[in-house]
Amino acid sequence: MAPLTAQGGPSTLNFSFSNPGARSLGMGGAFAALADDATAAFSNPAGLIQLSRPEVSVEGRYWEYSSPFTVSGRVSGEATGIGLDTSLRAAESEFDTSALSFLSFVYPARNWTLALSQHQLAKFEFNTATQGLFTDDPVDGPQPTCLPGTVVCRYPEFRRNTRIEMATTTLSVALRGSDKFSMGLGLSYHQADLRLSAEQYTLAEETLPLGFFGPNDYAPGALYGRDSFESDDTDWAFNLGFLWFITRQWSLGGFFRSAPEAGLDGERRSGPALDPPIPTGTLAGSVSDVTFHFPEVYGLGLAYRSRNGSWTAGFEWDRVQYSTILESIPDNDLITVDYVFIDDADELRLGGEYAFRQLQPIVALRAGLWKDPDHQVRTTEDDPLEQALLPRGTDELHYSLGVGVAFKNFQTDIALDLSDQVNTAAISLIYAF
Repeated sequence: MAPLTAQGGPSTLNFSFSNPGARSLGMGGAFAALADDATAAFSNPAGLIQLSRPEVSVEGRYWEYSSPFTVSGRVSGEATGIGLDTSLRAAESEFDTSALSFLSFVYPARNWTLALSQHQLAKFEFNTATQGLFTDDPVDGPQPTCLPGTVVCRYPEFRRNTRIEMATTTLSVALRGSDKFSMGLGLSYHQADLRLSAEQYTLAEETLPLGFFGPNDYAPGALYGRDSFESDDTDWAFNLGFLWFITRQWSLGGFFRSAPEAGLDGERRSGPALDPPIPTGTLAGSVSDVTFHFPEVYGLGLAYRSRNGSWTAGFEWDRVQYSTILESIPDNDLITVDYVFIDDADELRLGGEYAFRQLQPIVALRAGLWKDPDHQVRTTEDDPLEQALLPRGTDELHYSLGVGVAFKNFQTDIALDLSDQVNTAAISLIYAF
């Protein structure tokens, strides 16, 4: 088994590169050229210069993930139509979670602003379990089991788990260059917790109670082996930003966020299906401190504000360099990444806001949409099994809605971001003094 190949590795990696804050979420994340609240510490630190009073902000988010994967069916050859030996079938890994996703304190002065913030970049879990993948190639790897006298063969079964948690604490400073231009810098301390595991099961009577074409019970005695990897690491990174007010109505903002590194430790241990002659739990290989890079992100945004301040609209382009994740990992005895890749992603975001300024408190309505391009792990090989387990994904179109209420010293915002695979809800609170 190799945890970063089709048989053992994750096909989906979810990081939250959307800007924090329910206001930004409601506008589709098109916020780099606005950046006019405390969440600018992440979206574009140059925007912090717009804040005139000290403020504290907090945000909570709820995520609901539905991640598809190939679960059963015919990989190569003609399907028999018996039990699971049909066309390829997909299932979904369901996971939902919540977190205190953003917390900050901002202190402005005349020509500079300081901010201390914490942001939840990722909190995600992905589980897969194959339930019958069939082939007509009796010598393909991993070695399939065939019905006697036929080329009706079934691959071993795999179960995989991927868990990612990542948080960052950032000290940011914004400097005023002129009335129209500002720059920002943030220094971030990242904490990453990553867990990957892959189990391979042999085919046996105790694990296939309904026979050769039936589902797998994953009997403990049929466990062939287990690969496990973990990273509990910290690193420093930085982000840069600029904000230029071209006119009173138009502004241009850009940012660059560097990525931290993390060290990965892993091991392979045998299961009871090999005992004897190999005792259960025998260490078959290990690696330590395998360095990999998280994605760097950069982007550019354009925003418009109406003369009376009621209408606001923003557009943003973000480039997420997902490819660096696999490209940074060196091959070794347990990890093979030569034949897998992840495409970089160009996220396009568009959003708007209308504020009823005649009301007290002020009420604002928001809407947005953005495209999250396919960035699933894929294979470069022509092998039918790998093609089945790592298929091309789909571009996801997200729709967002939000509402905010602003008092003299207090503001609250709520928002929803909805798509086929990820739904997000957020509530933000801001207190200025």
